[in-house]
Amino acid sequence: MLNFQDKYSEYLAIFNSRLEKFCSELDCKPDILAESIKYTLINGGKRVRPVLMLATGELIGADKESLSDFALALELIHTYSLIHDDLPEMDNDDFRRGKPSSHKVFGAGNAVLAGDGLLNTAYAILFDCCKRGREYADAAKFLCDCAGINGMVAGQSADLYCEKNAICDEEWLEYIVLNKTAKLITAATTVPSVLKGGRYFLELKQFGEDLGRLFQIVDDILDVKGSFEKMGKTLGKDKNENKLTYVNFYGMDESCVYADIIYDKCIKILDGIDADTEFLKQFVSFVRHRDT
Repeated sequence: MLNFQDKYSEYLAIFNSRLEKFCSELDCKPDILAESIKYTLINGGKRVRPVLMLATGELIGADKESLSDFALALELIHTYSLIHDDLPEMDNDDFRRGKPSSHKVFGAGNAVLAGDGLLNTAYAILFDCCKRGREYADAAKFLCDCAGINGMVAGQSADLYCEKNAICDEEWLEYIVLNKTAKLITAATTVPSVLKGGRYFLELKQFGEDLGRLFQIVDDILDVKGSFEKMGKTLGKDKNENKLTYVNFYGMDESCVYADIIYDKCIKILDGIDADTEFLKQFVSFVRHRDT
């Protein structure tokens, strides 16, 4: 039986094969557009979302080949969000995954266009998926909704709004986390269910939301306790800019307790699924105890 790291590497290899094919076929002018798109896209990263999507798909019997296109679209959307998130007008970070952010290398204008290009290309991939049948169209719409004005975009907007207006409110905090972070993770766990006619839909949707919360809590903790060498981005900015985060709202000790509570919720959801959920349970542990 493969251990967690070996199994993770197996899913990662499937996704990387699809990503390499995409990058090799990317043909656009001027050259700086393709260069700026590839720069952040292939610059490391654990590929948490595509790996999670492929693992969930295998759990409930979704087709791997079909899922690889959705996983690619999801990663393109996630990468576009990182490029835009680093811009001076947003979170203003000069580093991403240990290297200069896209706007520091190519300029803000080209970074915006690279993000736009990734988002639009993701939607083009999803449009092609829709041709395969009703379930594929439903899955594509679900993913788009998670990324759009009722998902990640709304969360980012709320984040900026609360920062600008010095809002410190639990309801706003949950709204930001659920949308800005958890929606794309929920897409990873729920798209396979939609493709399988809704199998374990409610369980996997709730699992994705809670796993997204856990991911953000740990991220907030690492912004205080982590290191640049491991995180690859500027740390301590949340506190300096008085952002609405779990640690800034609850404090470090309470945030660590909350992380353990959410961890237990994720495990309990997986216990209710009649399948081999061992890898996903280890995935939850990986998210809870990560240091990068």
